[in-house]
Amino acid sequence: MNDLLDIAALVLVLIGGLLCVTAAIGLLRFRDVPTRLHAATKPQVLGLILICLAIALSLRSWPVVAFLVPVVMTQLATAPLSAHMVGRQAYRNGTIDERSLYVDELDEARRTPPAAGG
Repeated sequence: MNDLLDIAALVLVLIGGLLCVTAAIGLLRFRDVPTRLHAATKPQVLGLILICLAIALSLRSWPVVAFLVPVVMTQLATAPLSAHMVGRQAYRNGTIDERSLYVDELDEARRTPPAAGG
């Protein structure tokens, strides 16, 4: 049984590492902000979850699991928030190609001055 859990942990580490490398390559290769944000959040978070699961399977200890759960929860909470803030700032700076947007919900907020009450 221990050998099977070690093999499962090895596979999870390899898949998680591959996802993290894919995210890094996506950050370097993609040209615009929305695709870079996608590459920075989706595969990286899943890769971290798989690596943490592999660590928990490999060490087989409840204190380790208790340590890894807040790590994963913090990553799940901060990755979407940081991506949202980076995307919004890129929109405000004008570095997002507005022709590629299907719906532009921030257009009216950008045209209204902050002190206008809108």
